[in-house]
Amino acid sequence: MKNNRPDQLPRARTSELIVKELPDETLVYDLANDKAHCLNHTAALVWKNCNGTRSIAEINASLAAEAGTPVDEGMVWLALDQLEKFKLLESVPAKPVAFQGMSRRQLIRNIGIAAVALPVVVSVISPTPAQAASPCVQNQVCAAPADCCAAFPNCISNKCKP
Repeated sequence: MKNNRPDQLPRARTSELIVKELPDETLVYDLANDKAHCLNHTAALVWKNCNGTRSIAEINASLAAEAGTPVDEGMVWLALDQLEKFKLLESVPAKPVAFQGMSRRQLIRNIGIAAVALPVVVSVISPTPAQAASPCVQNQVCAAPADCCAAFPNCISNKCKP
């Protein structure tokens, strides 16, 4: 029988997300924040295992099984750190003392060369519907203020500014 405290079981967000799984990555569109996130295979595997019932050790075992070799637990903490940063987790366990105050760079250095790729989450802010429909682009070159459209009405130094 498991003796895991609920506050030590990471849980991924599931509401207001559109998820598209691809062979080597997972795309997540956050409707609440109008941001698109691309999770590489490692980050996606950690995120998918954050179901509120699996411990860090169990998530780590999942990564190791996928890689076919032992994986440092720091890999899971690195993924959780990124997923939390981009608001893709509902709950995150407190970091162990060994990882508290450690920068991402230090954590990567401590993990060393891993059998699986480092977890990576890339985020892009999505344009508002009005910006997406507009033919104007911020910093596009304009000859005169009248050349800038409503989305970027100010022409400063021949560039459209919001």
